[in-house]
Amino acid sequence: MAAAMAAHAHHGTPNTAFQGGEVLEYKLYFNWKFVWVSAGTARLETRDARWEGVDAYRSSLLTSTSKRLDHYFQMRDTLQCVLSKDMRPLYYKKAANEGGKYYVDQVWYSYPQGGGVSLRQQYLNRRGETSRTSHSGTKPVYDMMSIMLCARSQDGSKLRKGDRLVYPMADGRGVEDITLVYRGKKNFRMRNTGVTYRCLIFSFVEYKGKKEKEVITFYITDDANHMPVRLDMFLRFGVAKAYLSRATGLRNDCKSIVRED
Repeated sequence: MAAAMAAHAHHGTPNTAFQGGEVLEYKLYFNWKFVWVSAGTARLETRDARWEGVDAYRSSLLTSTSKRLDHYFQMRDTLQCVLSKDMRPLYYKKAANEGGKYYVDQVWYSYPQGGGVSLRQQYLNRRGETSRTSHSGTKPVYDMMSIMLCARSQDGSKLRKGDRLVYPMADGRGVEDITLVYRGKKNFRMRNTGVTYRCLIFSFVEYKGKKEKEVITFYITDDANHMPVRLDMFLRFGVAKAYLSRATGLRNDCKSIVRED
């Protein structure tokens, strides 16, 4: 899988997991004083698009906390990415309003004829100040949206529980390595729909010295869609979870359903 993922930025790879018109809707929950409370909604939508004359996918993730939670912590996040049809990242943007703090990350990707990848990066902070940087290299680079979409088309059958894969990850301020850990397979029952899916579990982790910090854990269906049905987000103010509530426009039949209550 590591070799397959490394091929994305240079040569591309067929997309077998999703298509334009796919819409995934989620219910958000937040752990408040040891009780899980309804916290808002999220919507992941992918459309066919054109980007600088190239056929592409445009994927958007909109996350919004409920009015009830807004009194404690308001979150209005919009993440967007553009991928070529052969799954090369082309553009990434995160516009975030979290706890009254607004910032924008942007990344533009290009692929020189000689190989490798070049990035233009821009960051707008809450004070309205803009900083710019760039990156060039031979290794493929991803962002938080494109890595999830690209990973959906991979065959995880050769992975073993505990395997760790390291990928360069970009935002508007730079490029840092992030580690993807395979946690294994598990049947998981959705709390809001009662559907039980057979899932592959992955975690993104960061390291502060030798200390490991989990950033996000996601459960994807163990079928051709590799559809994310649950996400656990470890935020600075606590843990938030997103559970799939509705899915339309899937590319493949959903064959990972174990039980429907």
